[in-house]
Amino acid sequence: MISAGSATRGAGLLGACGVLVLVCLLSIAVGARSIPLPEVWQALWSPSDSTESLVIHDLRIPRTLLGLGVGAALGLAGALMQALTRNPLADPGLLGVNLGASAAVVIGIGWFGVGAASGYVWFAFAGAAAASVLVFLLGSAGRRAATPERLVLAGVAISAALSAFISTVVLLDNKTFDQFRYWVVGALAGRKMSTVIELAPFLLAGIVLALLLARSLNAIALGEEAGRALGADIGRTRALGAVAITLLCGAATAAAGPIGFVGLAVPHMVRGFTGPDQRWLLPYSMVLSPVLLLAADILGRILLSPGELEVGVVTAFLGAPVFILLVRRRKLVAA
Repeated sequence: MISAGSATRGAGLLGACGVLVLVCLLSIAVGARSIPLPEVWQALWSPSDSTESLVIHDLRIPRTLLGLGVGAALGLAGALMQALTRNPLADPGLLGVNLGASAAVVIGIGWFGVGAASGYVWFAFAGAAAASVLVFLLGSAGRRAATPERLVLAGVAISAALSAFISTVVLLDNKTFDQFRYWVVGALAGRKMSTVIELAPFLLAGIVLALLLARSLNAIALGEEAGRALGADIGRTRALGAVAITLLCGAATAAAGPIGFVGLAVPHMVRGFTGPDQRWLLPYSMVLSPVLLLAADILGRILLSPGELEVGVVTAFLGAPVFILLVRRRKLVAA
């Protein structure tokens, strides 16, 4: 028999999916050339040679699909980070993923002459993966297991080193700085469908792995001893969680650049409705994070129309004050 709480959460998740569909349609309709929703719906099912149809299929649909994938990845990765570290203020950047990707992009631009967004993708993904693996190896070095505290400390150390490396390279090479600054701000514009297709397997693998870890994460949330008593393999769960975070953050950062706040705040806000149960927290974060990301992208197009403001800038401006207010209200930090 389904409990009232489960029924409410299930209905809420369906409602969130409905909101996501609406935001996706708005993302396709709104831009420098605004297209009425009826025309959007018709163009989706009956492509033509009209300008509106070409804009929708060549520009807006790839951008919206990328926002869906990147938002879902950041939300799930943030929820995983907060569960694995038992820290509600943790975010995907805590393991050095963003800075690992950024360092690799700097290398690609400065040392290999990569000049297109399609070329940044694989450098960024490789850098994100390498940083995550290095953090996990350092956090698990020695006789002690990779505890949340050791992983966080390893992430801080690696992030500091990577930040210094990036600053050194871009300050010494103006050409690298000029190209790098457009990627590092975080944006969904200018990406092709080929980028979405190339990264889709990594995103799907990370999403499936993250959702499969829900029960184990619930067990280890009670503490290591209680988790083992409930049959959870602590080391295996942390290792698989690190793999999922690498896949999700690596692909998302490679495709859109480092985008802040989404993976930090959405899982935290969702927890107020779902509670700590990862079986609900993870799916809600996966659905509502792209809602936030696409809504921010739409707002960025409206604010500077016919130009646009990059989504990474919008999420930072909107998200930071809201999150600070939320943290203070919940008394997670000292007032």
